[in-house]
Amino acid sequence: MPYVDRLNRVCGFLDIEEKESSCRFQRRYFILDTQGNALLWYMDNPQNLPSGASFVGSLKLTYISKVSEATAKQKPKTEFCFVINAVSRRYFLQANDVTDMRDWVAALNRASKITVPKAGTAPPRSDVTAVISDTQGGKKQKAYKTEIIGGVVVHTLIQNESEETEGRERKGNRPGVLRCGYCVKQGNVRKSWKRRFFMLDDNTVSYYKSEMDKEPLRAIPLRDIQKVHECLVKSGDLLLRDNLFEIITSSRTFYIQTDSPEEMHGWIRDIEMKIQEFRCPPKGFSFKRASSLYRSHNASSASRGQQSDDRRPPLVNPALWRQAGSHGRLSR
Repeated sequence: MPYVDRLNRVCGFLDIEEKESSCRFQRRYFILDTQGNALLWYMDNPQNLPSGASFVGSLKLTYISKVSEATAKQKPKTEFCFVINAVSRRYFLQANDVTDMRDWVAALNRASKITVPKAGTAPPRSDVTAVISDTQGGKKQKAYKTEIIGGVVVHTLIQNESEETEGRERKGNRPGVLRCGYCVKQGNVRKSWKRRFFMLDDNTVSYYKSEMDKEPLRAIPLRDIQKVHECLVKSGDLLLRDNLFEIITSSRTFYIQTDSPEEMHGWIRDIEMKIQEFRCPPKGFSFKRASSLYRSHNASSASRGQQSDDRRPPLVNPALWRQAGSHGRLSR
């Protein structure tokens, strides 16, 4: 899903057919910079690239005549594909899903459209930035609230329940896994940022070098996590990073960056939910546990009582004792 970064630019990952008619799509990070009148794409999020790394492709917005969804005749085997019609050529791009595709099409058409503001139109408010997209005939608005926390300007996505559901990543064929996907993590020693494949299950938050690896680079037990939340007060290298959250343990704080605000809020929500389940088992569990202990205690008490009864001498009727005594005196 495209999102608005701190510089008010629409950003996100897309696949692009860089060589026309090659049918080979490459994963790139796109930035729609309306102030610079350009659509730029990079090998990765520039925040994760070496300082001074340049873009690998660009297109001036004034060269764009139209952006639309690709037809089945144009790209029959490529789903969620849209096309940018420019002066020199056509650019085919592939989104993650239908909503992602339509959001990009709407944002690019707005950015490349020259409009003259009407007289008397009220200026837009500076404390809320909105990205509006046409989805299935209706307009959906994503709003970002601007706050100053600790002297730092912070943009917070105002989400609703449906957007949070859309932000959940696919678990794939991974039993017992609630969420998985690629994020960028800061190293502990060198403080470099590397893309890792994260996985959340019933006991740990693990990260791997890639999704093909079987053994994680590290697993963070849920019992060791003290808190997980969005990183709001930042300094140094963290200051310019969007969609950043932190996992705090007793020994270390893990800084993790996602590709969109939806993904960040989804990770925070799911990790908090798993921690809650881990620390507070269902009420029925404790009741069953107590009931089983009570039954086992009664059973052991009953068995001990039976054993003590077996060791006792049998009771004899007193009348028989007296009768036996009288027979003894007569015999003498």
